Amino acid sequence: MYYSPYNYPYNCSPWRSFDIMYNQHRMKANPYDYMSKYPLGYPFNGRYEHSPRHLRYPTDNGFVEIRDYGPNPFVINIEDATLQNENFRSSLWTGDHLQLTVMSINPREEVGLEMHPDSDQFIRIEEGRAIVLMGDSRDNLDFEEMVEDDFIFIIPAGKWHNLVNIGNTPLKLYSIYAPPQHPHGTIHNTKADSEAAEQNEN
Repeated sequence: MYYSPYNYPYNCSPWRSFDIMYNQHRMKANPYDYMSKYPLGYPFNGRYEHSPRHLRYPTDNGFVEIRDYGPNPFVINIEDATLQNENFRSSLWTGDHLQLTVMSINPREEVGLEMHPDSDQFIRIEEGRAIVLMGDSRDNLDFEEMVEDDFIFIIPAGKWHNLVNIGNTPLKLYSIYAPPQHPHGTIHNTKADSEAAEQNEN
């Protein structure tokens, strides 16, 4: 008789039973073994069911809580977090040397022309279509490329840049700044909120 994973519930499959016995044996042999921390294994179905509670992302109701988790150790399904974010900008993790934010840009909306003199920036598009513009001055954006799902682009420090949503749905992306660009816990519900915050910072 052969084993088909579709004929067994996960917790009752023969391979699952072997995993439990094997991990329990290793736990007795070496209590500091990394497997001893997770005697029932991980992950399963994209969830960290047996990990410490502070590492469980998504949360128990299936949705990611959008807030700043820095500077603590952090694990998350970044695609889920990016697609679930409805704010123009939300910081997910801010440390001393790096910051992770997620953004949702409405159709025909733009991030706005800006330049970060001391921060390199990495952006990945999870959903939507956009035009990215870059240049050495705000009046000379000679770099222009179309980006869409699964594309990334990198903005070197000192480059003027803008990102325009040319699609009919919200543009979902995440951005990494090194070093951080926005205050810890930043949440801008709309582009107007972002612009107001920038004026207050200046």
